[in-house]
Amino acid sequence: MLALAAIPLGVNVRCLDPSPDAPAGAVSELTVGPLDDDLALRATATGAEVVTFEWEGVSAAATRGLELDGWIVRPCPAALAASQDRVDEKSALTALGIPVTPFVAVDDHAGLLVALDQLGTPAVLKTRRGGYDGKGQHVIHADADADAAWKDLANSGPLVLEAFVPFDRELSIIAVRGVDGDVRTWPLTENVHRDGILRISRAPAPDMTSDLQERAASYTHAVLEHFEYVGVLTLELFQVGNTLLVNEMAPRVHNSGHWTIEGAVTSQFENHMRAVAGWPLGETSARGEVAMVNCIGALPNPSSVMGLPGVHFHRYGKAPRPGRKVGHVTVTAPDAHTLAGRLAALQAVLPPDRG
Repeated sequence: MLALAAIPLGVNVRCLDPSPDAPAGAVSELTVGPLDDDLALRATATGAEVVTFEWEGVSAAATRGLELDGWIVRPCPAALAASQDRVDEKSALTALGIPVTPFVAVDDHAGLLVALDQLGTPAVLKTRRGGYDGKGQHVIHADADADAAWKDLANSGPLVLEAFVPFDRELSIIAVRGVDGDVRTWPLTENVHRDGILRISRAPAPDMTSDLQERAASYTHAVLEHFEYVGVLTLELFQVGNTLLVNEMAPRVHNSGHWTIEGAVTSQFENHMRAVAGWPLGETSARGEVAMVNCIGALPNPSSVMGLPGVHFHRYGKAPRPGRKVGHVTVTAPDAHTLAGRLAALQAVLPPDRG
């Protein structure tokens, strides 16, 4: 989707991916190789004016190496590194005065018991590094569950215990910062997850207040300025009453922002390309009411979806398998009532999620 956004801007893209069947190969030159392989990275970056990434699993050390050897890397490797360790990430956010979910680093079984004593139960034991879509974590409902959680994750590297937050809803705030320091923010997005996988996003988030929007925007602004960040940044949030807690930071374009392709004046993908290229940023307001529905493990029949009003269908070219995001459908509408009707019509023709 980044490469697709680059094409009308006249930007040539070369991508690195471990799979020869990567969807990016359909719209860009593709280098096949491990993401942390130095030779593959340099072959991909050769001749490029700027290097960027769209996944926080990319090696921060490798991107830092490219930067030290003269390549311009945007966003900066420092932000990427901070996002890759949950303790480092939450410590950095806390230092900026941004509220986060309470957490304690866990290095051993005894440390887990101490952390549980501090945070109480329920709590969530997570790997400090890696893990996505609900992977790499274990909910501890009571102290008696500690041994099972430790056994499940003890061999996964350093861990962190986070307090279980009884949130009202999950939100995300996506912003972009240009080379000149200009910052633009998209409307707060409401996200619905099941089994750790994003299912539906709504934007602007229903019942959103200007106070919530401004507070979330201030958090992104603080992070962007701290890292002198260039590109798109996402903060995943828990709303608890009138409080916003940051759960995670993603230094990239984000699944909860896919709605921006048809639903915003400028998509997150186009604005990321504008930012890293050093160009002026585009307007980020929503075009009415928007929802994005992920296709998990299976795709609908195009004929049953594409005839619906306000619907935009995206197929990723990925082989279907349980739990895999293989496409998404965006639904646009002039108002919330119309959006609800269009979403109901879409849900009636979507196959059951496989994952």
